[in-house]
Amino acid sequence: MPPFDPELTVEGRASVRGAPLVTARCQYTACHVRYSQVGAMKKKFLFVGWESLSGNLAWQLTKEGHDVKMYFKSPEDRDVYDGFVEKVDDWKQHADWADVMVFDDVGFGSHTDSLRKAGKLVVGGSTYADKLEEDREFGQAEMKRVGMLTLPHWDFDSFDAAIEFLRANPGRYVWKPSGNTASDAKGLLFLGAEEDGKDIIEVLEHNKGAWGKKIKRFQLQKYAAGVEVAVGAFFNGDDFIYPINVNFEHKKLFPGDIGPYTGEMGTLMYWCPPNTIFNLTLAKMKEDLKKSGYVGYVDVNCIANARGVYPLEFTCRFGYPTIEVQIEGVQSPWGEFLVALANKQSYELKVKKGFQIGVVVAVPPFPYDDKTEFEIYRDLSILFRKQTLEGVHLGDVKLVDGDWRIAGESGYALVVTGSAVTVQEARQQVQNRLNNILLQNMFYRTDIGERWNQDSDKLQMWGYLY
Repeated sequence: MPPFDPELTVEGRASVRGAPLVTARCQYTACHVRYSQVGAMKKKFLFVGWESLSGNLAWQLTKEGHDVKMYFKSPEDRDVYDGFVEKVDDWKQHADWADVMVFDDVGFGSHTDSLRKAGKLVVGGSTYADKLEEDREFGQAEMKRVGMLTLPHWDFDSFDAAIEFLRANPGRYVWKPSGNTASDAKGLLFLGAEEDGKDIIEVLEHNKGAWGKKIKRFQLQKYAAGVEVAVGAFFNGDDFIYPINVNFEHKKLFPGDIGPYTGEMGTLMYWCPPNTIFNLTLAKMKEDLKKSGYVGYVDVNCIANARGVYPLEFTCRFGYPTIEVQIEGVQSPWGEFLVALANKQSYELKVKKGFQIGVVVAVPPFPYDDKTEFEIYRDLSILFRKQTLEGVHLGDVKLVDGDWRIAGESGYALVVTGSAVTVQEARQQVQNRLNNILLQNMFYRTDIGERWNQDSDKLQMWGYLY
């Protein structure tokens, strides 16, 4: 399939580092493609979500020649993906139109279960899978039930009770919001650094009044030193699709893992046959995922050390920016793959060798909500120095008169990806692509994948990678 080839025009004679500034002026629209290799398998996809999350995957399907419509509930995101993907106001009115429905977030399990029972082809969600991710207590209990090695943890609905527990049981812990906690509050995860736990006690003491209004349940988990690594795979309702995906997330805002948790600022990944980490964790969930009817991507984040592999939490949906980095690495047509997945068919997923890296590009007020600050950046144009958009993926942007512009209110602008045989070459490719972007006050982490050499040495020494 030929790459997407937008028309690019030079904007005046301005230049940066000797290269003319250009703006992407796309001949592509949601109802027109310049090529189509799908022929008779052209399908209708309906994406459903709470927020503007999976527009880049939806856009990828339109570029492959499929018909795509998209719904998301958030009114703050109403202009996101304008000009790239057709959007609808009520997904239920278009359910019969769609050949395949794609639910891109947790919280739709009751709908996906009902749709599947009615014979609809659905990617994403099930009631059971939603609970695995949303309810930390349940997720940890299921891990233990199927034979995974779990870290000791304690669940609380009282800050005072947790503080009393910490005083009676000194140690290093991780504090995690749980239950039906708002997504912004889940970023308040706190990693204790002191062996007697006094730092967590102090944090809880000083914040219990403010946090108690948002966070009704939380978990204290025993801290374990090691390498944080995740394994994931697509599941077709009966079995996993191979190869699996091994990935390393970078959740904090600044290089060196400093600052607030953001959800994710960048990811290093590669594809491989099932390895020891997968066999010790995610592989054990096969029968329960099958029983629940789940179809989609599922991932488990772990801490690995010389004593074992300790799963921390499930992600039962596309990850962000994981899915953008996977688009960089997967060579199979995504439309064809999603159709096979929803039909419970086995599929040989073709992927690039080596490593893929994705970097989130943002502008203020990300990662915070500040409508006044965001007004400075609303509708700001994104410029490209060279005539290429390779490795550039949609964040909260829109297409207006051929210009890419900032949309929504989050400041989550783009994801930039690269792929190469070595991590260092992939890092350099991503940096070259980042250097091609001109966006006022944009920021991103420059250290994604930097720890690979030491992390991989440890994982190899412990026997977890092969």
